[in-house]
Amino acid sequence: MARIAVTGAAGSVGRETLAALDEHEVVPITHREHDDLDSVVLEIEDESALVDAFEGCDTVIHMAAAASATSPWETVLQVNIDGTKNVFEAATKTSVSRVVFGSSNHVTHMYNMSDPNEPGTTKADSSVVSTDDPFRPSTYYGVSKLAGEGLGSLYADREGLEVINLRIGYLQDVDMLRDHQSDEPDRARQSRAMFLSPRDYRQAIRRAVDVNLDENPLTVNLVSRNDDRYHSITKAIRSLGYRPRDNSAEILDQ
Repeated sequence: MARIAVTGAAGSVGRETLAALDEHEVVPITHREHDDLDSVVLEIEDESALVDAFEGCDTVIHMAAAASATSPWETVLQVNIDGTKNVFEAATKTSVSRVVFGSSNHVTHMYNMSDPNEPGTTKADSSVVSTDDPFRPSTYYGVSKLAGEGLGSLYADREGLEVINLRIGYLQDVDMLRDHQSDEPDRARQSRAMFLSPRDYRQAIRRAVDVNLDENPLTVNLVSRNDDRYHSITKAIRSLGYRPRDNSAEILDQ
């Protein structure tokens, strides 16, 4: 059993992260108090508070972020870039040996956006994108996640931290997926292409905690095995041991 700190623990992704880690000792970290969650409350901009929260932890799963794809530059700079730098720096000052970074499909989504000003769209003739392809961020948010991956590479090389970047798709439950099918076609397509089911996400988190890395940092795309997906999940399958069970097309056919 490992001791694992989870930033952004009160968000939708953070709560699924907590659900995946029931066999471990978890330190949830949030930026405000929540009646239904016993957490360490701090600001991600406070490096010293992060150091205190990470003491005794083996792994940090960093999911705290300004998560909107349309977040303004000032916001992503403060939270997603400066805050992520603080997380990596704090990890090096404690017992933490691995950081799992919640990156995003938006690091490369410009390849397949229907409109370069509409990050919520995916074109019909989309091309396959792997983590080996050059980055093409969709928004300032995508740029901030790319910066986070760059910081992870620096701290892996300079400090010896193990780093896993999860380029997360769109975490949705079945009701959300179905609701999106009434959107405009390119938006509905995006929900199907990027669909990541809660149980597939939880499995990936468990693998990210336990897997022996064959490269460092390890960067993988994380979506379910959707018929409409364009993000290659080959590396996630081979290097992370990811075995997705869900498919947006099959769910919508039920």
